[in-house]
Amino acid sequence: EVQFVESGGGSVQAGGSLRLSCVGSGFTFADYAIGWFRQAPGQEREGVSCIGYSDGGTAYANSVKGRFTISADNAKNTVYLQMNSLKPQDTAVYYCAVVSPLLCTDRTTWYPIFPSVTQGTQVTVSS
Repeated sequence: EVQFVESGGGSVQAGGSLRLSCVGSGFTFADYAIGWFRQAPGQEREGVSCIGYSDGGTAYANSVKGRFTISADNAKNTVYLQMNSLKPQDTAVYYCAVVSPLLCTDRTTWYPIFPSVTQGTQVTVSS
């Protein structure tokens, strides 16, 4: 069973920063990429960023480029999302999912390829 435990969310004012963490289990990390996704009430899921575990390649949604940075600690099966210059429109539940490494590029749309157990972490940005 694929599982993720996300943490680091919270409430901040616009312009603030947060660092999210995501610990995964139940799959072979080296074979996949890990994506951060977010979903706000009444809105569709959005792929925020992803990172290939074997090559470290990264991709970002246009809405977060230059503000968010994804990184990974392979030894800890952990992926991080450093979020700077937060905006109210970044408010959402953020969660991780397994992504195809072939789709983890700025030119493609990445999406979860396995169902997973995850609770997400709430990020709230006030103006």
